[in-house]
Amino acid sequence: MRALVCHAPKDLRLEEQPPEVLGAQQLRIRVAFGGICGSDLHYFQHGGFGAVRLKEPMALGHEVSGRIDEIGSGLICSGGDGFKLGQRIAISPSRPCGMCQYCQKGQHNHCLNMRFYGSAMPFPHIQGAFRESLIIDASQAHAVADDLPLSQAALAEPLSVGLHAISRAGSVFGKRVLVTGCGPIGALLIAALRRTGAAHIVAVDLADLPLACALKMGANEVLNLANEPDGLEKFAVNKGSFDVMFEASGSDKALRAGLAVVMPRGVIVSIGLGGDAQIPLNMLVAKEIELRGTFRFHSEFAVAVAFLNQGLIDGKPVISDIIAFDQSEDAFKLACDKSKSMKVQIAFDKELSF
Repeated sequence: MRALVCHAPKDLRLEEQPPEVLGAQQLRIRVAFGGICGSDLHYFQHGGFGAVRLKEPMALGHEVSGRIDEIGSGLICSGGDGFKLGQRIAISPSRPCGMCQYCQKGQHNHCLNMRFYGSAMPFPHIQGAFRESLIIDASQAHAVADDLPLSQAALAEPLSVGLHAISRAGSVFGKRVLVTGCGPIGALLIAALRRTGAAHIVAVDLADLPLACALKMGANEVLNLANEPDGLEKFAVNKGSFDVMFEASGSDKALRAGLAVVMPRGVIVSIGLGGDAQIPLNMLVAKEIELRGTFRFHSEFAVAVAFLNQGLIDGKPVISDIIAFDQSEDAFKLACDKSKSMKVQIAFDKELSF
């Protein structure tokens, strides 16, 4: 069984690993597709982000789909809980302990003992899901509709990030919304905002490719700030034009720009991972703006799969490239170029192409 392991910046290796032992309440999965996320790129390019650094080799990846290859004995004895060999599933990377103080409060994304695939936050690191074969807990498996391609099923994870960000914002029904950063999470967030009733969505980026995708996903207007550096100024009149802003680029400049265009008592939700930001607190205070963070997800994953299964959100425009597992390093290099790619996925098994 091979895995895609990051040893250091720009040091990705396909490595043979021994097969994992299947537990009684677990499933063995043949991984079909895996999407390269922004955090994967941070590990690949820089060896981490912020204070989080690779201290040992770590398999990357957490956006995956596949088919059930083996069912644990405990699940078989209990009737299989509906699981079948060959069943197509999306895999939630969220594995909270269920016992700590945050899990007990329903804040599973803040679990003190979280085992989130491909994370160097704890040590030893939590190994990622970019492997040909993967053992998962039964609770991680979410059935995929027969007509939903497994490539699109692998979008459930980034869609879940957007859904959790919306829950942090509160109701967006009937509101004017600004989205800065239209990569895969920003684009899927736009589709989710449209599904949850946002009245008008303006999408901002520095490249044409993500903005074209944003229009397909439901944005009303798009703005390329590389071509129009002052393009947001028209939205700053009368103390601002937007009820809610979602900052999905990780840019402190974008976050600061939002303070000028968000209306008094508006909400800014910061999604993107970036460095430290300098925020003019006088503007935050004077306009009574609420700045909120958002981190991962948990319960939203089931909702994301349901939206995809039912065709309520079409993720196909977000997937720009699918590259074979043997060319994984090429896939990562392409994903680093935002002018040429949106969501780059790795195909782990050509037999599981649908």
